[in-house]
Amino acid sequence: MRAAAAAGRDVFGYNRSVEAATAARSDGFDATHRLDEALQRAAGSDALIVLAVPAPALPILLRYIGEMAPDNPLTDVTSVKAAVLQTVQAVGLEDNFVGGHPMAGTTHSGWSAGNARMFVGAPWVVCVDDHVDPHCWATVTELALDCGAVVVPARSDEHDAAAAAISHLPHLVAEAVAATAGEVPLAFTLAAGSFRDVTRVAATSPDLVRAMCETNAEQVLPVLERTIELLTHASAALTQHRSVTELVDDGHAARTRYDGFSRNEIAGVVVGAENWREELAAAGRAGGVIRSVPRVRDSRG
Repeated sequence: MRAAAAAGRDVFGYNRSVEAATAARSDGFDATHRLDEALQRAAGSDALIVLAVPAPALPILLRYIGEMAPDNPLTDVTSVKAAVLQTVQAVGLEDNFVGGHPMAGTTHSGWSAGNARMFVGAPWVVCVDDHVDPHCWATVTELALDCGAVVVPARSDEHDAAAAAISHLPHLVAEAVAATAGEVPLAFTLAAGSFRDVTRVAATSPDLVRAMCETNAEQVLPVLERTIELLTHASAALTQHRSVTELVDDGHAARTRYDGFSRNEIAGVVVGAENWREELAAAGRAGGVIRSVPRVRDSRG
């Protein structure tokens, strides 16, 4: 709400928490704790509905949307995409749905944790699955760009595989490091930058961490097993040779590649033209991003 309003958009929202809705209104935002009121208003104005709730809450909300605002364009900001798409399809709302995931946030939750510049410069995945309508896709892309993000087009399954490696796995590793340190008497007394940085996301609400990892279990398991394999190999090397050179060198090299990674701008794709979804997915896969809304053809692609 903050970012969209700062971009000059007409924004109104719903939160089941009376306290959260009241806090938003106190800050000058148009918010209610009545879902029926928000959805009636959305249906009457053909508003873009943005689902910003944990994955387990989606089926309930989607049922209400199916009853009260079934024709509205619809997106989400959930960190898992394939499971969300399946849930949307189960209630018959996929025609106007475009999955989304801004790669931004903090370890805090609730209204007070947000700020209008949270998305500035951040990658925001906007899905290009086979069902996606070009005009709905452009609508969601425009929102992401208005919020200051750069858009990464991707298929839901490819997003989930990447998110497992760079988001969900780090949460589990952070939990493991924090739990291990918690068993060492002097550890918290000595803890400084390394511990703080590695365990930062362990401060996230456990409910949110469980939701993202368990919902994406199919993609999390391979990267978790690969991490365990690397650590097991390092443990054996340390036992036999007193060395962790291989893991340290490989990890340092990968991090160096990330530090030098550049996101090239995607150009020349006409949304709605033949194979536009495949072209955007390939460009995103190659490291491309969108910084302005591409041209959209009038007909469906």
